[in-house]
Amino acid sequence: MYTKRLETLRKTMSENGLDGVLLQGDINRNYMSGFRGDESYSIITNDRAIFVTDFRFTEQANQQVENYEIHEYQRPFETFLDKMVKELNIKKLGFEENVLTFDLYESYKNAVNCELVPLNGMVEKLRLIKSKDEVHAIKKAQQIADSAFDHMLEFIKPGMTEKEIGLELEFYMRKLGASGLSFPSIVASGVRSSLPHGTATEKVVERGDFLTLDFGAVYDGYCSDMTRTIVIGEPNDKMKEIYNIVLNAQEAALKAVKPGMSCFDLDKIARDIIKDAGYGEYFGHGLGHGVGRLIHEAPMVSFRSNEILEPGMVITDEPGIYVPNFGGVRIEDLILVTEDGCEVLSKSPKNLICI
Repeated sequence: MYTKRLETLRKTMSENGLDGVLLQGDINRNYMSGFRGDESYSIITNDRAIFVTDFRFTEQANQQVENYEIHEYQRPFETFLDKMVKELNIKKLGFEENVLTFDLYESYKNAVNCELVPLNGMVEKLRLIKSKDEVHAIKKAQQIADSAFDHMLEFIKPGMTEKEIGLELEFYMRKLGASGLSFPSIVASGVRSSLPHGTATEKVVERGDFLTLDFGAVYDGYCSDMTRTIVIGEPNDKMKEIYNIVLNAQEAALKAVKPGMSCFDLDKIARDIIKDAGYGEYFGHGLGHGVGRLIHEAPMVSFRSNEILEPGMVITDEPGIYVPNFGGVRIEDLILVTEDGCEVLSKSPKNLICI
């Protein structure tokens, strides 16, 4: 798997006139090497792959990293980098412009005698299409999230705080094997459910509240993501109306997912349903996003994106309506784009659940 990734990256490097690539962000470096730690570096050229770390991680790197030469360095890294640039005869070195700070860029520029060239998402583009192993990890992460949602339906009671609910959600996912959360869980109830990213507070969950749960688990380095909105007690007519509009929009988009479709067009399907129902101004974010090693990665499923869906992409479908001082609804599924459509990875029910 990692050999193939190196081959693909080297081909792209050659097409872009690069002699080498420096990776130091955890996500891309570990994606290319299999390492599971941090604070390390990869230097990749057309014929060599060098993994650079310090004493703390040398043993771990020897256990986890294959097809790389393992080098232990003494700080500062700039001294080692200058040595390797000379040894490898690198004239143009690609770097992660979204990882390096300006201060670090200036430090590298002053230390090495080569041209530093932004990678412009070169490795991120490789990560767009998930392998079978990656899909397996994402599915396992989503199974953990679905099981946690089942548990929460039994656990949640009026009178609990949002923080209590969020803590139980995290604890249960970790019990099931999650190494962590995909992101800080969104637990927003009552009028706070109109906050698309309303993290848990001391607010008490009460009868008549919407309760939005947006959460995910990390398993083997990969994220899951799902959202369900439930009602504590009985919903009023407006709550039912908003919920059904969002559900219709979400399912219409879900049925349309297929390779070759633009992210703009997919977003438009759900957005038009919400707009035609009179709630367009209350749906201000994109329909979804890619999921993988990061919770938010390409492609962006949005009215701002013309990216094209391909088999192997994992995306979300998560329309919402957020009415200030009233509440909000979001419903989100995790989806694998397949050769002839899609596979829905999230299995939790989407009918309006009242507890």
